Amino acid sequence: MNKPTNSVRKLALDLLVRIGDQGGYSHLLIDQILKKHHLDARDGALLTEIVYGTMQRKLTLEYDLTSFINTKKKMDNWVKWLVYLSFYQMKYLDKVPDHAIIHEAVEIAKYKGHKGIANFVNGILRAAQRNGLPDYQFINDPIERISIETSHPYWLVNRWVKQYGFDITEEMCQTNITHKKMSIRTQPLRITRDQLIEQFQKDGIKASASNFSQQGIVIEKGNVLKHKSFHEALFTIQDESSMLVAEMMELAGGMQVLDACSAPGGKATHIAEKMHDNGSVYAYDLHEKKAQLVNVKAKELGLTTIRATQSDARLLQEKHAEGTFDRILIDAPCSGLGVLRSKPDIKYNKSEEDIVKLSTIQLEILDHVKPLLKSDGKLIYSTCTVDKEENENVIKTFLENNRDVEVDPHFFEELPEQLKESMGQSPFGVQIFPQDINSDGFFITRLKRHS
Repeated sequence: MNKPTNSVRKLALDLLVRIGDQGGYSHLLIDQILKKHHLDARDGALLTEIVYGTMQRKLTLEYDLTSFINTKKKMDNWVKWLVYLSFYQMKYLDKVPDHAIIHEAVEIAKYKGHKGIANFVNGILRAAQRNGLPDYQFINDPIERISIETSHPYWLVNRWVKQYGFDITEEMCQTNITHKKMSIRTQPLRITRDQLIEQFQKDGIKASASNFSQQGIVIEKGNVLKHKSFHEALFTIQDESSMLVAEMMELAGGMQVLDACSAPGGKATHIAEKMHDNGSVYAYDLHEKKAQLVNVKAKELGLTTIRATQSDARLLQEKHAEGTFDRILIDAPCSGLGVLRSKPDIKYNKSEEDIVKLSTIQLEILDHVKPLLKSDGKLIYSTCTVDKEENENVIKTFLENNRDVEVDPHFFEELPEQLKESMGQSPFGVQIFPQDINSDGFFITRLKRHS
């Protein structure tokens, strides 16, 4: 028997076990495997699709499996993942015929297990091929139906329905299992957005200007990571929601700016670019290695105003005097429930307890950092999550405890047109849902300190 040691599906199975059962980070592990095994573009794309797709649909595939086995039957975890990734290909990918998917799954089962396991896997997959996979419309509980159909944990769907209602939640969950277009941010001190789009078009990459950032470009088709402009650091990969943070900071050259939770540096470098690299950006992160990533990113982009060092944001009064900064950004540590399209494993690893703990930390950071803001200075609070407890409720509590701060009334006037009528708008800021602008879920607000 040929050993399928380095086959794409064998590598995908190994990755899924490491991510799904051992807590590895999907984006980091996939990157490592692509580099280690020197996969060509086609195999690399298939590996990425299978791993992300299977993780994204894990609860759906788990439910599908229960149609074909006795739920009390003991199965090794790797066997489950092998069935899941096979189901995923049969159900969602149309370029590979079912018989090829089944054949390779059986070969992997023989290699990793024994003939009995191979027969078991073969039986399940043949039955699925013959009978089809279940119809979720027959699930009576509407919360459970969304949970199974879109592979979001029941508690999370239930929580979002309570916070935002059924329709917004269903649309958000459906959006979270779709592909998202890549967006990038031009380095305007090196090239204009129009010049970069023109370069892309000449080289067969389809791109269009973002409506949410004067530096933003949405990639419609093509691989910009292989384009010369990427190696020349003419742009940064950044989601459009994330770009909106610096766009809403009312920045100008010569300002003193604090980025309290900075790594990996996308927002700090955007801030420096919008200030025309004139002024000072003090960037901090809890971890030394991550803080250094910010310095590396700044150097790549040719930005000299950023100074990134390690510190807990709750200790920054030890480093700076009161009233030092014109602008402060708190891109707070959060549950990450707005970025599930890019990091699907997050939704299976978070709990309601995590959200409560994070909201406490977020409030502590706000309370500690506020005195560093000048009178009439502005503080931007953002997260990449869609939970009221980490967003609206944190800001509401902070304002109740700090009467010298208010939500800047001009903030709402300056929002992009598409977000001015957003269902996520509240007196405390704007909640961007993934479906609003086909981007990551994000919360942004701008606070002003009275003189």
